[in-house]
Amino acid sequence: MAAPKLTKVIDDSYELSLKRGNGTLRREVWVDLDGKVVRYNLAYINHNIFQGDNGRVIGYDNAHQFHHKHYFGKVEPIAFISFEDVEQKFEADWLTFRSTE
Repeated sequence: MAAPKLTKVIDDSYELSLKRGNGTLRREVWVDLDGKVVRYNLAYINHNIFQGDNGRVIGYDNAHQFHHKHYFGKVEPIAFISFEDVEQKFEADWLTFRSTE
């Protein structure tokens, strides 16, 4: 049986200024034929804070057939409610690294 057709609908990288936290925000989202988010990768990358895991300080994705969070190189499963919930968790997490100066 062939894998279902997925379409990448978001493929963004946003470079943050030093004032806004430095580093890069990466966002990738794929949907199925019904428009449902079935694959995602959200990451805050900053090699000045963490050099491991390709600089990924914090991230959420569902690769490897499970929903999980990356935090300074450690991976832990998360309870998946919705993609919107994951986006909110990601935003709250990466904002903790934002410079306040």
